[in-house]
Amino acid sequence: MLGRLLRKKPITHHSHHSDLHRTLTAFDLTLMGIGAIIGAGVFVLTGVAAATKAGPAVMLSFVLAGIASMFAALAYAELAASVGGTGSAYSYAFAGFGELVAWIIGWNLILEYAMSVATVAIGWSGYVSNFFESIGLPMPHAITANPFQGGDINLPAFLIIFAIGALLCVGIRQSAKFNNIIVAIKLSTIVFFIVIASMNINPANWHPFMPFGPMGVVQGAALVFFAYIGFDALSTAVEEAIEPQHSIPIGIIFSLIGCTIIYIIVSGLLTGIAPYQDLNVGSPVAKALLDIGYRSSAGIIAVGAIAGLTTVMLIMFYGLTRIILAMARDHLIPNSLATIHPTTKTPIRTIFVCGIIIALVAGFSPIDKAAELVNIGTLAAFVFVCLGIVVLRITHPDLERPFRLPFNPLIPLLGTGSCIYLMLNLSEVTWMRFVIWSIVGIALYFGYGYRHSIYRQKQH
Repeated sequence: MLGRLLRKKPITHHSHHSDLHRTLTAFDLTLMGIGAIIGAGVFVLTGVAAATKAGPAVMLSFVLAGIASMFAALAYAELAASVGGTGSAYSYAFAGFGELVAWIIGWNLILEYAMSVATVAIGWSGYVSNFFESIGLPMPHAITANPFQGGDINLPAFLIIFAIGALLCVGIRQSAKFNNIIVAIKLSTIVFFIVIASMNINPANWHPFMPFGPMGVVQGAALVFFAYIGFDALSTAVEEAIEPQHSIPIGIIFSLIGCTIIYIIVSGLLTGIAPYQDLNVGSPVAKALLDIGYRSSAGIIAVGAIAGLTTVMLIMFYGLTRIILAMARDHLIPNSLATIHPTTKTPIRTIFVCGIIIALVAGFSPIDKAAELVNIGTLAAFVFVCLGIVVLRITHPDLERPFRLPFNPLIPLLGTGSCIYLMLNLSEVTWMRFVIWSIVGIALYFGYGYRHSIYRQKQH
């Protein structure tokens, strides 16, 4: 039975005719990548990682996480160009490892995307309340903090999920132009922060540089890895890209390099203007500026962060619905979730179900727990994407590869190794949740997916 499960699926799995318009250029995709990547990492997690894991050496954490991501990104680029499909790593795992592994990856991607939207919503809420504080209208603690922080509900985080879900239902084609404008606002906000921060550095804040030791830097990298995951959402845009074989790899690689440089600069400046111990908050960049007396600047940063985090939620929520769509098309989850509304042309059912679950997480759980769950699911997906390259080179040597990984198989193996190493540096609790989630997923697969799978029915 296992032999049948792992039997290779034909590579042309998702090559059905697509009704989507090919409008995205390599430039649009690069900006989409920056739109998806720059958000929670720079505006939220820099502070958490500096305060709890790495101290000022969080800069090195970003370098490590960036290198691991680049290996994975190159693997994504090759598979996006040669295998394609809207399901991101789920489709690639299907091509390389068959249905069971693809299901486990897809199941973990659902967790990754859903939790990342929730985490970003919590950060978004932090910046909204910072903004109101900076204009002298502080919001009551009861409605801006979850029960773990002594509040009742994080209401802004709860509500923004429904607003974004509604936007996706109405059929907003998350247009590249809208995203490009927001990315411009986001980048100018970051430049603004860099200018102010560089004039207010107190070098004493950088000592001790590595308060938690070298392992702290590695654990910091495992946590800030979250900051890089947006690029895999680009691989769900294959059906909308002009010349996807060339534009998707360019978009993935350029957005990742650009974002890594920005992260290193911002985290260095942030720990330079504020003691790292003070940064364990949902909106560290705005808080650091408030603390050194730049009240109106903190307001401007908050507006930029609010805009920036909004596009991250939109793109990740969109990516989540696409992965569920791919799995529902294969009947591994109820096919009714693949139902497209006749007038709006959007999967309203899927958006609605996801929205309710994500809103509950965002309203009632703390940010660090949500972020760690995202990382382990993503790292697991990246491991399989990297290994998929090696497997497909052996099983399908003649597959057309418009973008080929250099130094094969060294890079995919380095990617696999570095992602596994970062996984091993996540906390035991995170691993426990991950294992439980995977076991539930496998049970669901054998209880439902295995019996309903289209692929399985075609074989009989």
